[in-house]
Amino acid sequence: MIESHKRTRAQESSNAIERMYITMRHLFNRGFYKPMGVSGETLREALLELRPEIYGSIGEDKAELEGLSYVLDRLPIGIEECRFINLTSDEGFGDSHFEVIIPRRRRRNCYRIDEEQMNIEVTRGRSEIYDILTHLTFLFIESHKLARAVLINDNKNTTRDWKKIEAIATSTEIDEETREVGITHLASVMSRTFEEIRHVYPRFATLENPDRFLHFIYNLGRLAIDEVTGDDKRTVTFSAVLRERLGHHIHGARWARNIKTTLEQRGWLQRPLHIISSNLHSVMNVLHAQRALPDLCAEHGVMETYSKLSEDSQGQLRQRVTDEALAHGMIYIKDRSGANIDVQLFDLAQDVFGNAGDETAPVLIVMDYAFGEQAYEVMDELLRSYETDAGTGNLNVKSINIMGKAGILDGNKGDIMIPNAHLFEGTADNYPFKNQLSKSDFEGQGVPCVKGTMITVLGTSLQNRDILEFFKASSWNVMGLEMEGAHYQKAIQAASRIRMSIKKKVDLRYAYYASDNPLMTGHTLASGGLGLTGVRPVYLITETILKQIQNNQPKPTIDE
Repeated sequence: MIESHKRTRAQESSNAIERMYITMRHLFNRGFYKPMGVSGETLREALLELRPEIYGSIGEDKAELEGLSYVLDRLPIGIEECRFINLTSDEGFGDSHFEVIIPRRRRRNCYRIDEEQMNIEVTRGRSEIYDILTHLTFLFIESHKLARAVLINDNKNTTRDWKKIEAIATSTEIDEETREVGITHLASVMSRTFEEIRHVYPRFATLENPDRFLHFIYNLGRLAIDEVTGDDKRTVTFSAVLRERLGHHIHGARWARNIKTTLEQRGWLQRPLHIISSNLHSVMNVLHAQRALPDLCAEHGVMETYSKLSEDSQGQLRQRVTDEALAHGMIYIKDRSGANIDVQLFDLAQDVFGNAGDETAPVLIVMDYAFGEQAYEVMDELLRSYETDAGTGNLNVKSINIMGKAGILDGNKGDIMIPNAHLFEGTADNYPFKNQLSKSDFEGQGVPCVKGTMITVLGTSLQNRDILEFFKASSWNVMGLEMEGAHYQKAIQAASRIRMSIKKKVDLRYAYYASDNPLMTGHTLASGGLGLTGVRPVYLITETILKQIQNNQPKPTIDE
């Protein structure tokens, strides 16, 4: 008798992720779909089967508050009012009268075309499309929970709670007493307590609209009610230009060309180059903060000064460091290619490492974070041979350094992870490499450090506990998850081993600091950022990378 195989929950979840990505690619090629219609059914079912940790109670009747907060930080303000959402390429809206709307936690340009339509510019590749569609699917599923909770019948008759919410949301002024009445009715229709709603209410507020949460829920529910009772379905479309351009490195090529043109203008094309993918403050602060803020560093110490510079209220201090950097060889390249990746160039001949006047001193190329598959596009284009009037040539790349944030599977926020390989989720693709950084570099620094394999996931918001537990327990020795590592390494290996546009023995340094632990309740990305907890690991990694670049003698990797 043949024994039937029963799939584990992790296998079912993995299959759900695969179905989501296949479906999203199909919908993109189709050109449009209705998220809560027949065309969006597979996407909804797969997400509900998956139930990612970041979306919490998506499969329950009660509203998911943490997930809503996370998603709204990554979508443009006002999207809940729009029946038509159009994903476009960079098609000239920036030169129009439309006001650009930039989400709080995602660098993407969005434009409110009219009362019913929101345009979202996609310039960072497929990962950005997957990210947007996943968040929209979650948002619309939550909206239909509201519709089910407040509709009495199919004739748009609604409960008393909803009528009260509507009256308050459409009023011109909301005082504290009225606000608490609204919170009471919101709690009822969202199957949450008064205290839960009152606690989350300020997190959605803006300076212009302190009652944004109430207006958001009302508009979200209003469109869902229209969908359920009529044929006014919300629609997501993909512009023809976006479908034509995607995958052709349009923005990445433009971005890399701007960098190489600046290097050529400065006569730096043949200087030793060290590429660093990180944020745009830590390298600059390590190189210049002590010179720009000597009194502060002497009084509080260097690490405390870095913490001070990370506070939102310290814009003047940050400007002093920026001015010092610009006066000593830093060039800032504001991105206008559409890649949304700004760049800093540091000329180390400007007495940064004691190399004053040394025209053979290295140049640092510090690039802001890429997003998912975009990492392959920009790194692939940056490492390509360049063309000038004098002919073609290769950049003299000495090292590539990737510092990022990632989810950790066995540790806490703020821990450091040192990878020796990247795996690409859903495939057998694996990228082992020799990391010039090791655990011993961070011993005695007060920050726990682990070594192992990083898995590059298709989307951080698509992982659930079952998949994460499988990663953690498997023989792949997975210690964390992020979205760019395998894509960077794929481009680096292609350039160094096939195209030969950089040397084979380019030094690689990868290090991540833990932004969350998705297996721990209250430690997922939806629970909030690192805050000042992330300052120490960020600067320890930055200082270590710069010290090795300065010494130019990376020690051999130690296998712990």
